[in-house]
Amino acid sequence: MNRNLRKLDLGKNILKSVCLFSANEIVRGTFLKNIRGVPRTEIIEEMSWGELLEEKAARYTDKVFLMFEDQTFTYRQMNENANRIAHYFLSKGAGQGKGVAILMDNSPRFLDIFIGIQKIGMYAVPVNTSLKGDSLLYILNHCDAEYLVIDETHLETLSKISDRLEKIKTIIVNPSLSLQKKYPKNGHVLDEAYKESSLNPKMGYRKDDICFITYTSGTTGLPKGVVYRYRKSSVKLLSLVAVMLFKKSDILYTGMPLFHGNALFVTVTSALHVGAQVVLVRKFSASRFWEDIRKYNATVFNTIGAMIPILMKQPEKNTDREHNVRFIISAACPADLWEKFEKRFGVTIYETYGAVDGGGKTILNLGTAPVGSIGKPPMKVKYRLVDPNMNDVPEGMPGELVFPVSKKKSTSSVEYYKNEKASAEKMNGGYIFTGDLIRRDAKGYLYFIGRNTESMRIKGENVSAFEVEQAIQKHPDVLEAAVYAVPSELAEDDIMASITLVEGRTLKETDLIEYLKENLPKFAVPRYVKIVTDLPKTETHRVKKKELEVLKVVSGTWDESKLVYL
Repeated sequence: MNRNLRKLDLGKNILKSVCLFSANEIVRGTFLKNIRGVPRTEIIEEMSWGELLEEKAARYTDKVFLMFEDQTFTYRQMNENANRIAHYFLSKGAGQGKGVAILMDNSPRFLDIFIGIQKIGMYAVPVNTSLKGDSLLYILNHCDAEYLVIDETHLETLSKISDRLEKIKTIIVNPSLSLQKKYPKNGHVLDEAYKESSLNPKMGYRKDDICFITYTSGTTGLPKGVVYRYRKSSVKLLSLVAVMLFKKSDILYTGMPLFHGNALFVTVTSALHVGAQVVLVRKFSASRFWEDIRKYNATVFNTIGAMIPILMKQPEKNTDREHNVRFIISAACPADLWEKFEKRFGVTIYETYGAVDGGGKTILNLGTAPVGSIGKPPMKVKYRLVDPNMNDVPEGMPGELVFPVSKKKSTSSVEYYKNEKASAEKMNGGYIFTGDLIRRDAKGYLYFIGRNTESMRIKGENVSAFEVEQAIQKHPDVLEAAVYAVPSELAEDDIMASITLVEGRTLKETDLIEYLKENLPKFAVPRYVKIVTDLPKTETHRVKKKELEVLKVVSGTWDESKLVYL
């Protein structure tokens, strides 16, 4: 599609978004409070997911909202199940201000709990299901939740730390048909909840109470709990983009975990806002992905950076373009694969930038910016690209993206749970520090370079791990790459790359190095290369670099400076 036509469509869609937002706000009685903040993407009077589902269930009633394996759930059924969950927790002594940790894989019941407890003013803590041992224990103790809902499949993991749980008083188990039911002594079975009343308990919430806490992945340190309070839930804020992009006839597919903002915000919340449908699968599968897309007639799906190369390196099929997908929502799509992916699969990629701890700031490239760009901040949103001394960086040079904090701090602030130091560092001197390195071209378009914490100092030069990873992954034999700093005999760092190969391929480390010398500055070429079978990852496909960094240079690593295996 011609990019000028896309710009015209974008203008129309922005107008449509504002008009529909205004119409909804008039019905809700909060129009005058919120319309003034729309140009700055700030919402003064927010709402909960519980309220949103109640509102949409009244409107769409028996339309199917959720498809999961061979099950379907209408808007009305989803709302009734959320109400049942609310009554169930009330029967267990829960109520406003109390927390529920959710250690569950993707399923409709995850959403029942997340939304249902908001109807009685509780807060949810979605927990990464890949966590074990002290990492899991840290979050369960740190979040102060008194209740834990857990899939039976994760009980063995919990049993290894259960004697050190400090705050959890009640454990509720979601049973698995494939396992024998051996529950903790203080455990309850989630099935009991679905016998409760389907009517709204009409208890509500206190605006200053926590709505949910989502923990960062902790790939480079202890995870931080990002706090969303009811007064700044971001539910209405998400509607501005949802209405702009999606239609009531859309079917949104996700294989991302629900404990991750991508699936919960971009897919589930967007679908609720426009009255669309959601296809939820247990987890992302590259080999099964396009079969699922065709099976469910999906029209939209989301990807993150790591998924694009994995899908591209699947064997080509004559059915690659046989689907109903209108476009995909991407984050950190590799620039060199962008158009190749679009051409192979016959889709349009829309690139997005945002973070759960980004103060609600979102940047979009809806075909309105060059390939590889994240676009420009919307409307009246101000920003700066700065060096470590808070000086603005020149055009074309990477700098950390920072946003000024609004005078109405409650609408754009970032809060980490029980971590004032991290909150102060995130919001320092009147700015929100994203931690992301961005460069700006002559026309004002922005390009993601990498995380500030993943910048390495090599021979007096700053090197982005992200950019080196992108260069490595362009090699046809490489599936994935993780690049990180290791100690050098000198005062700075050396670069190490751990890589996995495409199934059935082989690659000599020396050949990879020669390839990189043609595509990277000399100082950015890794000294060390280690070919591995797997990389340690979170459930959101992010490599746990901290685990690799701790190992440092291990046996069997190729040292390019000495031309030997160590």
